[in-house]
Amino acid sequence: MRAILLSGGLAVVGSLVGTWYAIGWFTRHGFGQPIRDDGPTTHHVKRGTPTMGGLVVIVSAALAYLAATLLTGGTPSASGWLVLLLLLGCGAVGFVDDYIKVYTQNNAGLSSRAKIVGQTLTALVFGVLATSFFADERGVRPASLYLSTTRDWGFKLPLIVVLLLIWFIVTATSNGSNLTDGADGLLAGAATLIFGAYVIVNVWQNNQRCGSSRPTVVESQCYTVRDPLDLAVFSAAVAAACLGFLWWNAKPAQIIMGDVGSLALGGALAGLAILSRTELLMAVIAGLFVLETMSVLLQRYYFKLTRRLTGTGRRIFRIAPAHHHFEHVGWDEVTVVIRFWIVAGLFVAGGLGLFYASWLA
Repeated sequence: MRAILLSGGLAVVGSLVGTWYAIGWFTRHGFGQPIRDDGPTTHHVKRGTPTMGGLVVIVSAALAYLAATLLTGGTPSASGWLVLLLLLGCGAVGFVDDYIKVYTQNNAGLSSRAKIVGQTLTALVFGVLATSFFADERGVRPASLYLSTTRDWGFKLPLIVVLLLIWFIVTATSNGSNLTDGADGLLAGAATLIFGAYVIVNVWQNNQRCGSSRPTVVESQCYTVRDPLDLAVFSAAVAAACLGFLWWNAKPAQIIMGDVGSLALGGALAGLAILSRTELLMAVIAGLFVLETMSVLLQRYYFKLTRRLTGTGRRIFRIAPAHHHFEHVGWDEVTVVIRFWIVAGLFVAGGLGLFYASWLA
């Protein structure tokens, strides 16, 4: 527990101070954000705002996790290194995308295909390592060959199927996080809630870990997770880093997270879900990311379908993802962000409720 508190404390201080420094450095070196022309007109004033602030979130979270683990007498576990791999790997893809945008002053950045290639390589390296290596003394590897909600269920899946599932979870979650990052403070606030929920999930799993000597652990209710406490330390670091960044990212944002931060956060969240055996539950806890992604998919395929049937494409939303739609219909950006935070909080509460109900059952 000391490691969790220390990790969160170091991350929030590092993020607060680091973001303040980054604002000045990025401003002096011209790292300004280009704005999409078809987005809300109220966002045009953000053109030139320092971007790539997600670098501070990544560095603060990673260093805080490592420092807290070492200072409390521990060493980073295999699960910790693997989730760091996803944080840094997906962040690297986002960094290249952001750098191209800043260098060309064009909002296009990396092509969708190039992004998918980078995410796929990161996901497959993570998947192979997590499923095939690093078994502990109980024979438990970081990732399971089963599909999981709060525990493994069903039948053992072939490795190739598991790798495909891991690829889908990593790419879908990182892209869902990226789509949510479109209003001041929206992703940073939502991510604080979501990663905070995983602190609770992982602490509970550690207290009810299979093979534990705790007298309160019941074998029929225990969790087969390799390193739950270490995952809690990592989750606390990311949640606190997002909270510190939010101080500067809330409207009017003095710095923008950029794809380097949004893709990294989504990748880290996917890693936590896979390593804690909560892949399906994560879709509830991070339900806001699911809603944002679905709004984009519905918009795209409804437009294609109506264009094929009628010759004129129609749209469900004025613009996707959904938070931009509400800005277009007249909601103030702050109103959109706060209400979407509420939605994110409701999903988090629902996911934690399902997690606890599953344990009781």
